[in-house]
Amino acid sequence: MHKLNVKEKYYNLLKSGSKTIELRLYDEKRQAIHIGDVIEFSNASDAGDKFRAEVIALHRAESFVALCEKIDCRKAGMADKEELLKVLSEFYPEPRQKAFGVVGIEVKRII
Repeated sequence: MHKLNVKEKYYNLLKSGSKTIELRLYDEKRQAIHIGDVIEFSNASDAGDKFRAEVIALHRAESFVALCEKIDCRKAGMADKEELLKVLSEFYPEPRQKAFGVVGIEVKRII
């Protein structure tokens, strides 16, 4: 089982089901994630607050700009492409995106 720690705002959106795609760099840790795998999400503000979800799709691209062309930004918890790109550039600078690529991990809550 994979484990991902998520900032509280985005964790709550995932937990409620209003966010179904978690966006990350496609680094070594995320390359190990496959469709059908289970991810345990934990709240970065409360380590005891957790839930599990099944990976139902993986959306890969070379950058978040390119990924925005493939997915509905609302499924990633953002109002639109501009908000998504602004927020993600704070977490993942462009050189890191180019070094690893990016992935949208689409999930369905199971527990």
